[in-house]
Amino acid sequence: MAQQALPEREARLGRPLGSGGTERAVTGVALLLPGGGPTGVRRPSPVTALAVRPLAARLARAGRAEGLATHVVHYRCRGWNGAAAHPARDAAWALEEVVRRYGDVPVCLVGTGMGARAALHAAGHPAVNSVLALAPWLPAPGAHDEHPDPVKQLIGRRVLLVHGTNDERHDPDLSYRYAERAKKVNRDTCRFEVHSDGHALHQHRAEVHALATDFILGSLFARDYARPVADALAAPPPLGLRMPLASGFGTSLRH
Repeated sequence: MAQQALPEREARLGRPLGSGGTERAVTGVALLLPGGGPTGVRRPSPVTALAVRPLAARLARAGRAEGLATHVVHYRCRGWNGAAAHPARDAAWALEEVVRRYGDVPVCLVGTGMGARAALHAAGHPAVNSVLALAPWLPAPGAHDEHPDPVKQLIGRRVLLVHGTNDERHDPDLSYRYAERAKKVNRDTCRFEVHSDGHALHQHRAEVHALATDFILGSLFARDYARPVADALAAPPPLGLRMPLASGFGTSLRH
């Protein structure tokens, strides 16, 4: 089916949170990529950006002393749109914009749903230090695309996937298969399972946000990871790709 032409508009970065909004030097950036759908060239709903803003604000607070700035990426359109992969292209543009604004600083791409797929696709950019994929949308080969999503662009990055075992929107088994392929080319790949949680990860949101904060600050600023994260990165498959996120994770951590 022919792709619809994309209306003339530009992606943009949301207002910076954290050091990006002050005179303090920025030494690392977290780019948050919201969710979306398989198709659609209309503007995204503002709700998608608002959904990731609580995590962006938490990261900005936790990383302020380190010089972390967070931005929410606003896409040109709401859909992935097949081979056009519009959100991945917008993520690549956002990375170039970060380099233009802040110079040579490490970046963590933090995506949810469709945004997680965009983050994984855009990970090959030289500025990318790490990728966090929350409840990623990773279609089975042949469902929407002829070929499986690539993984070689993840080499040299720290990669964490997080998925609820009861996600009825994006199959957690497909994210496991992706993580399995990624682990073969990049040892610094791990995956956590949030048992009994759904797509939005509402039931264990505090633990998910604590895990995200630990991983992002550890990756960008060479902090020691919490023991479960370090163990997941070091463990061979399947253990490091089916690491359970413990209830209460983060309550005794520095974050």
